[in-house]
Amino acid sequence: MNFKRIKKSLLLCLCIVIVAAMSLFTTGCSDNNDGGVDHSDHNHSSVIEDISSTVSEAVTQLGEGQKCFAVSVVDTNGTETKYEIRTDAENVGEALTQIGFIDGEEGPYGLYVKTVDCLTVDYDKDGKYWAFYINGEYATQGVDKTPIDETAVYTFKVE
Repeated sequence: MNFKRIKKSLLLCLCIVIVAAMSLFTTGCSDNNDGGVDHSDHNHSSVIEDISSTVSEAVTQLGEGQKCFAVSVVDTNGTETKYEIRTDAENVGEALTQIGFIDGEEGPYGLYVKTVDCLTVDYDKDGKYWAFYINGEYATQGVDKTPIDETAVYTFKVE
């Protein structure tokens, strides 16, 4: 009985340590104002903190640059993987293509994304496609036409 109490206490302490470590990890994207220092390129810390708020979910950082935005990928099994993308590109599609995160072919409406995070789906073969969402809403334009908003969460979901 006492062993169960110790085990629960250790698990609680471990969770607290992990949450504290994750919050320190995301401070690189904070929007604190240090007496005139320009932090406009890192004004999305709350988005990244929301993504990393679940202890069991890790956020993978990809790319390099001054801009930072969040991407979530939901695969064919419904498994969600979260990323923090860093770039100097102007739009989401350009940033993700530069780092090899997405691939596809040009169509009449822009880039038709067939591969996301090394997972390829093809409507002609699978009857499934990559849907593109911005803040949980179905995007009204293609990923290659979407300017980067550092406060937004971009999601690719197999549908």
